[in-house]
Amino acid sequence: MQTDPLKDLRDIHLPEPGGFWPPAPGWWLLAAVVLALVIGLAIWLWRRRRRNAWLRQARRELDDINAMPGSEGQKLKQLNLLLKRAARARYPERRPEALTGDSWVAFLMETGRHNRSSDEPLLLGLVESSWRPGATVPFGEAEQAARSWLRAQSC
Repeated sequence: MQTDPLKDLRDIHLPEPGGFWPPAPGWWLLAAVVLALVIGLAIWLWRRRRRNAWLRQARRELDDINAMPGSEGQKLKQLNLLLKRAARARYPERRPEALTGDSWVAFLMETGRHNRSSDEPLLLGLVESSWRPGATVPFGEAEQAARSWLRAQSC
């Protein structure tokens, strides 16, 4: 009796499809790059937030000064003190707390984004109001100039 030699052959079998785990080396590399970017971004954001803590505090104090009762002269004096503290926090190496009068106005003009022709008299009036009995500039305009200076300081 002859046996059929072809009967013992099996059909072509494809290998089992690979699972999703473990991923190919390229996916590991991509995951490592993405993880490094996420960690780097988180560290950058954390440092930036920490570096600008003084700015958030100054903006809160500016809102408090705006809401406080009292004369415009008193508010202008508090506003000038706030700008001195903020400048000391932002530029400690330049010692802005020691500046007075025209040198303080020049410092504010240099470090802020002020238009020299329109903002210089306003800032000069703000500085003079801190030691003069009467307010020489409207508080609203001085507050806007202070907000503009603070906006220019974010790093």
